[in-house]
Amino acid sequence: MNNILILTDKCYNIFGDDMKKYIFNDVEYELIKDYRNGFDSSEVINKITEYFEPYDYILGDWSYGKLRLKGFCEKGNKLFKPLNDIDLVGQYIQDNCAHECRHFILKKSKE
Repeated sequence: MNNILILTDKCYNIFGDDMKKYIFNDVEYELIKDYRNGFDSSEVINKITEYFEPYDYILGDWSYGKLRLKGFCEKGNKLFKPLNDIDLVGQYIQDNCAHECRHFILKKSKE
């Protein structure tokens, strides 16, 4: 059964209890990592923009109580650069995020 929650002018869907899929700005994502309960859908709704649509993944991390978002790509994406290589997201978290910070990764669903 689908649950739909409307927040402001944006909407997200949750498909079942075991699958964590969301729609932000008409783009479907799957929550593939939620470290220390870092995912907060209402905060993502407030932060996510069309800027992130071309990226294959979105990393969200918390710093000083504020959510930061960064896009990452698979090698086949035209935006791919070593700086946003999803294979290096662990290194990015280690180098650029607070130690043991709450964070999450959303994966864009294939169209």
